[in-house]
Parts: sequence; structure tokens; C-alpha cells
Amino acid sequence: MPGSRHQAHLLATAVVLSLTLAACSSSDSTSPSTDGKTAKPHAGGHLTFALGSDPICVDPHQAATNDAVYAARGLVDSLTDQDAATGKIAPWLATSWDVSPDASAFTFHLRDGATFSDGSPVDANAVKANFDAVVKLGAKSIFGSGYLSGYRSTEVIDAHTAKVTFDQPNAQFLQATSTTTLGLLAPASLKGSAEKLCAGPLIGSGPFTLASYTPGRSVELNRRADYTGGSALWKHSGPAYLDKITFKVVPESGVRTGSLESGQVDAIAGVAPQDEAGVTGQGAKLLSRSNPGVPVALSVNTSRPQAGDIAVRRALEVAIDRKEVVDTVLSGSYHPATSSLSSTTDGYRDNSKLLVHDPAAAGRILDAAGWKPGPGGIRVKNGAKLDLKVILAPNFGPNQSVLELVQQQVKKAGIGLTLKVLSIADYQVAQKSGDYDLSWGNGTRADPDILRTAFSSKLLNLSHIDDPELQTLLDTQAAAADPAKRAAIVASAQRRVLEQAYQIPVFEMTSVYALSGKVHDITLGSSSQAQFHDAWLS
Repeated sequence: MPGSRHQAHLLATAVVLSLTLAACSSSDSTSPSTDGKTAKPHAGGHLTFALGSDPICVDPHQAATNDAVYAARGLVDSLTDQDAATGKIAPWLATSWDVSPDASAFTFHLRDGATFSDGSPVDANAVKANFDAVVKLGAKSIFGSGYLSGYRSTEVIDAHTAKVTFDQPNAQFLQATSTTTLGLLAPASLKGSAEKLCAGPLIGSGPFTLASYTPGRSVELNRRADYTGGSALWKHSGPAYLDKITFKVVPESGVRTGSLESGQVDAIAGVAPQDEAGVTGQGAKLLSRSNPGVPVALSVNTSRPQAGDIAVRRALEVAIDRKEVVDTVLSGSYHPATSSLSSTTDGYRDNSKLLVHDPAAAGRILDAAGWKPGPGGIRVKNGAKLDLKVILAPNFGPNQSVLELVQQQVKKAGIGLTLKVLSIADYQVAQKSGDYDLSWGNGTRADPDILRTAFSSKLLNLSHIDDPELQTLLDTQAAAADPAKRAAIVASAQRRVLEQAYQIPVFEMTSVYALSGKVHDITLGSSSQAQFHDAWLS
């Protein structure tokens, strides 16, 4: 049955961002020049942007970290875009779309003239080839496997019309079409293996082309001169302004900051909380926004004996002082977690009452479960010390410092944490192996279906969760075409995650960028990722 048509409404102005640091945006389209005149956006220039970690994979379909998405976003256009301020879906490669009443079928009407960087057309056959390829990747596309869960087929109606059908209602899919993960690569690129796609070369639909990827060092993008069109949310259509972007891997936050101050780079991601005041004092501009999705949290491996004990998990939830973490280790750009979703996520509900810091309550929970005080202040049960192995990666500078403070906090309740710092690659291996009790990290997405990605027993399920009640909630919200009904179910799912303590949220991740004075109009998308099509250098 035909659904309602969502027609294109082209926006004449740029997306308005909800910035957590007021008056620090680089979104002005004009800037004073050295001769006192007003500079305007213009083509040309080479932007050097410092990342905190190696992207690992530049394939948009497989990109799994924020540092991977920065470059991948420039390589591919998506069917739709999402307004970061309102959450509304806007046209991009698709000028309009029809959604069936039960949200199980989506028909996209593509604009004329869009091409990949090799000159081949962005058409309905390309849409089908990309979605089929993401499904084929399976778990290698961590996010795509969830976005396309229940995928039946893409039907090519004609060259500019593609109908995507699912076996069951899939309310989150329209928002998923705005993500980098479901961006379109040329069918010729999709013929390579998953490993080859991660390293490039790639033929994309976006305003930049991949010049090179050198693991551990850099990603180089070049401006695509023949690019046409663009998102309805962008300030200008057609080719990007910048000639070239170099994403340089600089793991140490202090070195990134020093490189910005010395002029070796023009912009940096992952500004450390302790460096924020220093970079602004040197004349740099800060751009920031809380990431939607799953907060930075300890995710539980329930297959392990101690982490599988709900009493241990609930005690952890209330033993952590989240405000102290933010006030001591982070900065005013960050916020304590108050639910299993971050507050910038559609459908968020405040569940802070379940997360109130109460070490005495933590002790009572453990007492009732038979965990008795033991040597060194660590509790013991049946001769085993309550010591949980935590794996973490250094992709966010304060990770270890935050966990060292959490380690001190929970020890007061008799819980031991052993921290194991791993490279991102080794962290991903350890997650799959299951050799840990708690994993430290977050997940970014503007749609609340990220709860299904993180906690569904039908998907990757790194937490080994077997909870029919939660699974029903996750499945039902994904199938709910009515927004109000879906929001109510999402609220119940958030609460269930916390009541069962499958996740111990600590703080909301915030993307904080520092830009030199000559960098203008880098904007933040709905997932708080930096976008470069409108960016220019004065």
C-alpha cells in the first residue's frame, strides 16, 4: 500500500547546531580578513585535520569509530540527511520517498544527474548493489547489520526509483539511510573483499575522492571537481570548497593541541578536557556537541560468572559517582549519564533515579547476594574475589583516567576492577573473544534503535544477553510505525537495560573540535561528526 509522500523542502540556510559551548561555532559564512575586509567562502586550500586514532578501515560500510567516519563521510552521499537540530529527515540523493503504513517498505525517488567519481550513474541499481553488499558483510558492518536487519530485497522499479522491503516493519530504516554506513559506493568498488575495501581504493558518490590511506599515519582526500548536487541541509551545492583534506593520525592529545598551536595542523578532533581552555587562549575556536546514542559506559559480558551476577551489576551502577567523574576528569562540555541513551538521542528518557550515587546501597546489594568483605577491601564469595576485568582502548584521551577514578569509587563498595588498555584493533579482537567482564566504550547514532544494535540477542550480542522481555521491546520499537507508540516502547527499553544493568553508563560522550582562526564552516551532523563540504580556509 502506498504511504505518505515526504516531498523535498530545500533549505536555504545551514543547519542550526545545538552547541554545548556557546559562541564557539565556526559556522559563520564570512570572516574578517587581514586587510580589514570581509572574506567570503571560496574554493581552494588544503586542510590538515588531526585524528586521535587510526581509522582502521576507510570503507563507509564498515567504519566503526568516529575517527573512521570523518573521512568516510566525505567519500559517500546518502539517500537522505538528518537535521541535527530538529531530527527531521531531509533530501539528499533521494528527492522524496514513500513509506508503507506499516514501515516495512520504503520507495526512494532519486534525483537526476548524480554520479560516482568514476562517472557511473547513482541509480536504483546502485542502491540495490550497496544494500545487498552491506547485508553480505554481516557482522563486519557493525551498524549496517542492524540497520538492514530483516532485509528482504531492493526492487529496481526504474532507473530513478528503488523500493526497499523488509520481512517485518522497520521504523528506524529511514533515519538509517542518512548515515555514513548506508552511503553509496560505486558497484565497481563493491566487488572487492571486505579487507580490500577497508584499505581502498574506493569509488564513492560524495564530494571528495580517496587519494590514499596509510594505516597509522593518514587518510588523504581530494576535491571532486565534477561533483553535483548535495544535501538539502548544506549551505551550497556542487563541488566542495577545499582542494584537499589530510586526516593525520596523532594519538597523543597534547601533541594534537601543540600541532594546532604551532600551525602544523588546521583543526583537531578529540580535544582533551584539560586542553580546552588552552586552545581557546591561543585563539582557536571550539566546536562541540553531545553525541547521541549510547553513553560512555561499562558494557557487561553476562556470560562471565561475576559479571553475570545482577547484584554485582546493580551495585556497580550505584557505586559510581558520575558527577565526580565529570567534575574531576572531564570538563563543562560533558554531562553525567542519566539513562541508557544520551540526552541528544530521539526518544531519550531521564532515568537518573536508577543511577543515583549511593555506595551504602551498593554494599547492601552485595551483602544480600552473599558477597562478604574480604582482604584489601575487595569482597569475596565462595572463595573468589570480586574482581572484574575491564578492557578499554585509548581512542579517547581521558578513558584511562576516568576508569582509574571509577576504580577508586567502586572499591569503596568492595568491587575490584582490573584495567587492561588495548589498541583499537586488539580491543575489537578481545570483544569478540569474550575474554573480559566489562568493555568500555560508547555508540553513536541519532536514532534510539541503537539500543537494538547494542543489546539485541539477534544481532552481534557481545554482551551475551538472553532476555526475552528486553528483546520483545527492542523488536517492537523497531516495528512501531507510529512515533508516539515507538517512543513509549523505547522508554521501557531504556529502563529495562538499566534495571538489569546490562550497561553501566557513566557520562555522555561529547565531540569537541578545535579549529584555527582560518578554518570556517565545518559543521556537525546529527551524530556530531564533523562535515567538510561547506568548509573553507581564509
